Amino acid sequence: MRRIFGWLFGALFVLIAVLAFKTWQYKPEVQSEATAFDLGADLERATGALSQAIRFETISQGDHQAAFDGFLAFLQSQFPKFHATTERTELANNTVLYKWAGSDPALAPVLLAAHSDVVPIAFGSLDRWSYTPFSGEVVDGYVWGRGTLDNKGALIAILAAAEHVAATGFAPQRTVYFSFGGDEEVGGKGAKSVADHLIKSGVRLDWSLDEGSFVLDDVIPGLDVPVASINLSEKGYLTVTLIAEAAGGHSALPPRITAVGRIARAVDRLQSTLMPGGLDGVSAEFFDKLGRYFSLEKRVLFANQWLFSPVLEEVLSGAATTNAMLRTTTAPTMLSGSNKENVLAARATAKINFRLHPRDSIDDVIAHVRETIDDDQVVIEVNRDFASEASPVAPTDTEGFRQIEQAIYSTFGPLASVPGLTIAATDSRHYAQVADAAYRINPFIVKNDDIARFHGIDERLSIENLNHGINFFGKLLLDQ
Repeated sequence: MRRIFGWLFGALFVLIAVLAFKTWQYKPEVQSEATAFDLGADLERATGALSQAIRFETISQGDHQAAFDGFLAFLQSQFPKFHATTERTELANNTVLYKWAGSDPALAPVLLAAHSDVVPIAFGSLDRWSYTPFSGEVVDGYVWGRGTLDNKGALIAILAAAEHVAATGFAPQRTVYFSFGGDEEVGGKGAKSVADHLIKSGVRLDWSLDEGSFVLDDVIPGLDVPVASINLSEKGYLTVTLIAEAAGGHSALPPRITAVGRIARAVDRLQSTLMPGGLDGVSAEFFDKLGRYFSLEKRVLFANQWLFSPVLEEVLSGAATTNAMLRTTTAPTMLSGSNKENVLAARATAKINFRLHPRDSIDDVIAHVRETIDDDQVVIEVNRDFASEASPVAPTDTEGFRQIEQAIYSTFGPLASVPGLTIAATDSRHYAQVADAAYRINPFIVKNDDIARFHGIDERLSIENLNHGINFFGKLLLDQ
């Protein structure tokens, strides 16, 4: 017995030693030196340009063509050096593509992107805005209004940086394209027309950079360091409609299971049976880099996934933000049944929206739906017209990724730089079709109380953030 206890104690000691050693080794990577960079652009002029840009009500829904026409004309008058230096092409849905020809045609070109369309103001929320949504007020160090964060702030930062370097006589070695989509919020056909145009022109991009994440400060619980997530891919998109039909009739004489009940059961089965997750691929890269910045007790879990992987995945699956990084998500969004409370529905439906992780395909999700519901009397309709697979996962061992990361360090100083995954849809999924690597980040600091401002009330961008964006894009341009 004493020998057994001795073996157990020895095994426990070895286990603790291994855990401690791996945790000790599990540290943030040493950041390469990056000198603070200031482009020296006219920030006051850029602030005024953003303020004016917000006044154009380039809303993605409804007829706002006059606003788009005015906005695009405004860009030409506001940034004359840039327009004199580049070749401009108008494409679908108020989308414009600019080409700044490089001196070395042997170098594959790159693309910087943003979009000019914005979402509408939520019905009934107007009186809750501090300033009129399309006034572009400049107050307390912020430009206020719809589109400041999503995505005119980035668009103006790109153009302000390009205008400044063009005025100095700078000419890139590598050709740089600039794409400003006009319908990102409603599908991105404009960005698709850009990709089609480049393909027809025989252009293959070395890399593209679009929106998709930010520099997150005090957003991720447990981290006291800002996190710049340079996203390598974005999730796919799929909506299925579940349909159940029945005889209908009076609610006083219901069958054992009604059409509504059948649909409810199907929805419950889908919500209760998650798509498989896992710390692999881009998810593994994200959490491996991020985990190094957590407190000691959390680093033990991340550093020793060989032992704690099931526990870690269970913990990460418990929060919506981290769960979305692990797997394809399942979201019932719309339900319909009878049009009267005492009438049995003859037809009941439910729409389920899936955001596809790069490990899953559209066919994988459809097979999961059929197997999970396991009911031949539920018809599954698939809307393939608006479906898209997850984007290819861009590599991190490229010159383009290094330049983006260095521009982040030069702009913001020491922080946690991690490769990530965009969980929503952006124009970047179209640019990925014509680029060897598609990256996604907006060079603005976002704090926890900013999250609700996206597509929400009191959207705003600080002038400091605008300056960050100008410096970031300026550094990138000068590196080309």
